[in-house]
Amino acid sequence: MSQNSPFPKANLRSALTSALPDNDQVSNELREPRFTYVPASHARALNPENTIVEGMRGAGKSHWWAALHNEAHRKYLADVFPESKIDSGYEISQGWGLGLPPDKSPSKDVLAGLLGKAYNPRHIWQSVVAVHAKIGAPFPQQGNWEEKTKWIRDNPEQHELLIYNAGVPLFNQNRKQLVLFDALDRLADDWRGLRPLARALFQLSLDMLANKGIRLKLFVRPDMLEDKEILAFPDSSKLSARTVHLTWQRADLYALLFQCLANEPQNGSSFRDHCKAAFGQTWDHKSAQNAWVLSEGLRHDESLQKDVFHALAGPTMAAAGPSGHKRGFPYTWLPNHLVDSRDQVSPRSFFAALRSATSKASPESWPYALDFKAIQAGVQEASTIRVKEITQEDYPWVGHLMEPLKNKITVPCQEGDIIDLWRQLGTIASIQTASVESGVKLLPPHIEEGPSGVLRDMKDLGVLSYISDGRIQVPDIYRVAFGLGRKGGVKPLK
Repeated sequence: MSQNSPFPKANLRSALTSALPDNDQVSNELREPRFTYVPASHARALNPENTIVEGMRGAGKSHWWAALHNEAHRKYLADVFPESKIDSGYEISQGWGLGLPPDKSPSKDVLAGLLGKAYNPRHIWQSVVAVHAKIGAPFPQQGNWEEKTKWIRDNPEQHELLIYNAGVPLFNQNRKQLVLFDALDRLADDWRGLRPLARALFQLSLDMLANKGIRLKLFVRPDMLEDKEILAFPDSSKLSARTVHLTWQRADLYALLFQCLANEPQNGSSFRDHCKAAFGQTWDHKSAQNAWVLSEGLRHDESLQKDVFHALAGPTMAAAGPSGHKRGFPYTWLPNHLVDSRDQVSPRSFFAALRSATSKASPESWPYALDFKAIQAGVQEASTIRVKEITQEDYPWVGHLMEPLKNKITVPCQEGDIIDLWRQLGTIASIQTASVESGVKLLPPHIEEGPSGVLRDMKDLGVLSYISDGRIQVPDIYRVAFGLGRKGGVKPLK
């Protein structure tokens, strides 16, 4: 069979629709383990000895926080991805995150109340770890969080002995207790309240490395690691050696796509059979996990991946013809238009674009499951979703900064063009007002420096970059939905 032969169109469109649901790998609403793929950097992040896991929005922090706590997923990881070093010797629990029972994790309101009563944030987190380590009496077993924290404060020597003794038998049995912390941006509503809590947790995670059997693992956003006040404690630099950044290389994104397609229950066999016939790829089936496992080629060989994806989407980003390649190749075009200014693509955006493309009907004469016009429209949809996430959930101030630029800025542009618009409309001051009214006060970290400081914060988030001549560029994943123009680019949304 020719390597250029397309996959069965109807079967693969159905497989794409089913394999890429809204609750994809980067959600904390777990799918079956067989839909999970572990890139190399993520395998290092899962290693219990690595304390800090940093990742952009949609990189997979909450997914791994949930997956590590799930026994079925841990067994799958140990079997299919042994490089993650997750085995049955680990007891894993969740110390902070969304949706946890109140006896296992103090809520944001409880934390605020404890801080209001002048309890030390370190004592609060020590009480959380004590609960998950099951340190026993005389630590109060049934009391509320204030009683537990007060006991830690008043009995430091007893606490140290109990937490030490909790770790020794784990060590002697070659086991570990791992306590997971996620969604740390939800610890408080403003930086003033968040910083002391985050700093104390970071410091405790470092100190716990001296314990023989208990470890903490923190899933954090980039802005926390870039905040000097959060890391303002002795020996904080030692955490750098135990920090892993969740990244998705182009090959990782396509490997995740192929993993999902291969394991789709109705038409996954059509994908696997065509890969075998057209591309010579064999499949390993893990019966205990009911999972089909990718070959090394489908994981890492970008030339092979390109051929496989082009059998799904066509060979070029234009109609067939001798000059079609000038518009680009789908394999590279798609991630190139989803990358942020830090050269990162989230699988959430990648899947959103593909889901949208799959929902668009292709011409009857087009032999592939996807077509280039649908992929272009998919990028617009992915941009809309990405902008909604960042402006409504994570960083509302970004939306207030970008709204005055809509339909008025074409990038690349001079920094002064943006600052002039902000000054005319009083945009910087409006961020503070809107933040207070919304009750969420996580303002840009460098807002005190004025427009230049805010632009720096946007650069740190990957929303914009400075090119070699000093002008500002905005990547398509943000530019399109924010309504900024660019010559020759994907059309912005009006």
